[in-house]
Amino acid sequence: MNGQKYKNIKILLESVPAGFFVDSAWLERHGIGRRSSYYHVKRGWLERIHRGVFRRPVPCPSKPNILDWKPCLLSMQHIMEYTLHVGGTSALALQGHIHYLHLGNNDTVWVYGDDMPNWLSRIPLNAKLETRSRSLFSDVPDLCISEQNDQRNTASASLPWDWTLTMSTPERAILEALDELPNYESFHNLDMVFESLTNLRPRRLAELLNLCKKIRVVRLFFVFADRHDHAWRKRLDPQEFNLGTGDRALVKGGKIHPRYRIVVPDEFVKVGSGDGT
Repeated sequence: MNGQKYKNIKILLESVPAGFFVDSAWLERHGIGRRSSYYHVKRGWLERIHRGVFRRPVPCPSKPNILDWKPCLLSMQHIMEYTLHVGGTSALALQGHIHYLHLGNNDTVWVYGDDMPNWLSRIPLNAKLETRSRSLFSDVPDLCISEQNDQRNTASASLPWDWTLTMSTPERAILEALDELPNYESFHNLDMVFESLTNLRPRRLAELLNLCKKIRVVRLFFVFADRHDHAWRKRLDPQEFNLGTGDRALVKGGKIHPRYRIVVPDEFVKVGSGDGT
């Protein structure tokens, strides 16, 4: 290998923090082919995690079957530049709105993106990554997505750099979570989440509700919003949003909500004071 090229590659790889990930696509964009990558593994500059996925070695390596999910996603966002974000109940938990999720030890982390690599579902992480597209909202798919601090501070102390995760704001995250009812999220859990959402921004909510492609999500949002009747609810008029027509079935054995015409569990049928009736 040419001496200058060898030096340039070494500098490139040393720019990746210890414990962070790169994949073959990133390596190839920087002139490192598959054959060369295995040479760098042999040299100790990279550690092979899975076919086509590598990690910068760490001084005290963890067992390969308990890799932390957070450096993986941070690497994808900040190094490999995949367009993805943490959303749904995971984003709400990381911002302090859910207290029964730890986001580790095989908990589910909701990840939204349209260009996620195949290897993401195959590498051994300490959380299950549940992936979704970013198609819930039209026209502006990245609305209300930004870098947010992890208020739980889980695993942050062990990270070598101060990068923050790109995730949904609470306004977007709650709509993403509602989209998972009833198969992947529960009414009971999201009811507890709504209780904590006292400081949502009505203008942001209005933007998202107007762009939401799924009428059932908009209807569900107002079912919960009326039930909890936070101060921001008074600044949202359901008639200004597309609620569609006709009844919508969502759960078996439930009842139809008298205003929003969607079948929900019995305890969610009672009309709250926030709906103006």
